[in-house]
Amino acid sequence: MTLAPDTFAWVADLVRRRSAIQLEAGKEYLVESRLMPLARATGSMDVDAYVRGVRQVASPASLEAVVEALTTNETSWFRDAQPFTTLSRHIVPELLAQRPGAVLKIWSAACSSGQEPYSIAMTLEDLVTTRRVQILGTDLNQKMVDRARAGRYNQLEVNRGVPAPMLVKHFTRQGADWEVAAALRAATTFARHNLLEAPPGGGPFDVVFLRNVLIYFDLATKRDVLRRVSQAIRPGGYLLLGAAETTIGIDDGWERVSHERGSVYRLAARRAA
Repeated sequence: MTLAPDTFAWVADLVRRRSAIQLEAGKEYLVESRLMPLARATGSMDVDAYVRGVRQVASPASLEAVVEALTTNETSWFRDAQPFTTLSRHIVPELLAQRPGAVLKIWSAACSSGQEPYSIAMTLEDLVTTRRVQILGTDLNQKMVDRARAGRYNQLEVNRGVPAPMLVKHFTRQGADWEVAAALRAATTFARHNLLEAPPGGGPFDVVFLRNVLIYFDLATKRDVLRRVSQAIRPGGYLLLGAAETTIGIDDGWERVSHERGSVYRLAARRAA
């Protein structure tokens, strides 16, 4: 059954208000595919009927379930590679030289099921001991946070980006799955967080990963999110965005810094002050 226009409009408005993600016209297929498992769980094969029921009852749990189903959870290990190379070759050595003995704090925002925070931990293993690095992974979706915290992935998931030597070194076999080693788990914590709200605790952060997130927001929301991130980052700290994202023309409180084949962004002195 094709999704009714008013059903799609209601779902899109709910998701926008709760997460700021924009579901443009033409995404009806996405709403149907993401909500069908929820509809089936209620014994229905009709997404329209399921959403009408949710609208009528409007319980916090059912509304949250719809939003979580529509938030993007696409992720992989060492996604795009270059940010992790820049982190290990340039950013971390610079920060460690500036603050010898300090604990390095990194925030991986919208981290989905945890592949990015654990990739960061693996990247930094040879540069800094686990006692000197704290990595916080956050996501809007509580189910994803729980999965990240568990640190357990199936074969298909580890095949998406984990080099064989790292798999052997940093994971242990648990039945048909793979579990992240204790050393990496010691450096990482996870919490639920909405980017529309105040920054999470644990800062100020030296580095913030906010990759492939801003592309889902309108201009006003992008500016608001970048402002909030600037409140959570240490003066001179670094922001890493997705390859298709930038702060240029959106928020002039960041300075673009080029490294090899990519760019990162550093909190400008005037914003930090």
